[in-house]
Amino acid sequence: MRKLTYFVATSVDGFIGAPDGDAAFIYGHLDREFIDHLKAEYPETISTPGRVQLGIEDAEPGHFDTVLMGRGTYEPGRKEGLTSPYAHMREQYVVSRSLTEAPDPAVRLIEGDLVAKVRELKAEEGLGIWLCGGADLAGQLIDEIDAFVVKTYPVFVGTGMPMSRAGFGARPLELTGFKVLGGGQTITSYAVKR
Repeated sequence: MRKLTYFVATSVDGFIGAPDGDAAFIYGHLDREFIDHLKAEYPETISTPGRVQLGIEDAEPGHFDTVLMGRGTYEPGRKEGLTSPYAHMREQYVVSRSLTEAPDPAVRLIEGDLVAKVRELKAEEGLGIWLCGGADLAGQLIDEIDAFVVKTYPVFVGTGMPMSRAGFGARPLELTGFKVLGGGQTITSYAVKR
């Protein structure tokens, strides 16, 4: 059975975006060591154009072959003409109540029962499913998430879009990995205790 992993970037105080959802504050903390680590360990999480720029367009996926994102996560790239941001992945899904037609043939929409669709995807053969964002989607899928990989950047923003809008509830996790990078970033991995 495949796992759903919330692989997400956050500030030290747990925000994935500004109050309007903009995550540009993260980009100032993407140094060479961090990018090299992503290239080696999580190359599939780099957008298709980014993979070309970094010379890793043929890199094999390390963890995921399917990406699931909310409309808010998908929209900034779409506005720039990037309608298939992860074309190198087996499947790309956008969860949206407002889109009625996929903007790209390589992107599939999920409009109905999100939990049922995720359970269906988890039952398929293949690598893991990357929950790319955002906060509302993570909140809706909190009981389906099997693991968290949290990339924490050395920045404190004070307020903004939280990692999740799941509501309060103690959900036990088991630490499965921790890496500190030279630019002050940390990557912490957790498995959900069931």
